[in-house]
Amino acid sequence: MRKSFSTAALSLLSAVVSAQAADNMKAFPPAEAGMVRHVLQLPKQDDEYAFKVELIVGQTVKVDEGNRYFFAGKIEEKTIEGWGFTSYVVGKLGPMAGTRMAVDSDAPKVDRFITLGGEPYLIRYNSRLQVVVYAPEGVEVRYRIWSAAPEAKAIGKG
Repeated sequence: MRKSFSTAALSLLSAVVSAQAADNMKAFPPAEAGMVRHVLQLPKQDDEYAFKVELIVGQTVKVDEGNRYFFAGKIEEKTIEGWGFTSYVVGKLGPMAGTRMAVDSDAPKVDRFITLGGEPYLIRYNSRLQVVVYAPEGVEVRYRIWSAAPEAKAIGKG
């Protein structure tokens, strides 16, 4: 008897969370022409303050293996008017730049995921709200989860 109650309770909780996620998505408009809306639902964590999400935007391109490349561009935060939710927008990707080390002209080109240049783009971890990124068609949005060690360490006196 107790087991069926737990299953029913879990089903109800799952339905409530799914309904809330669907309601939250009403705040985020569909992507404009030439853009794609990317949606990430983060899993719940016990201590979400100990986590960050890194947004990684780029494109797979054929390039030589010897040089480092990056795209110009940036991720902008936009507040959804009337809702207060944040979305992230990549207006344009490019141009691509890179180091200019000499490489063998006969060396084959390889597929590499080339990202926006600059520092990692970290945002707050919040499993209660989707992370929504609008990016141009053909641009890939990836993510990485960062976590802090469970305890802070003291800095020595100098």
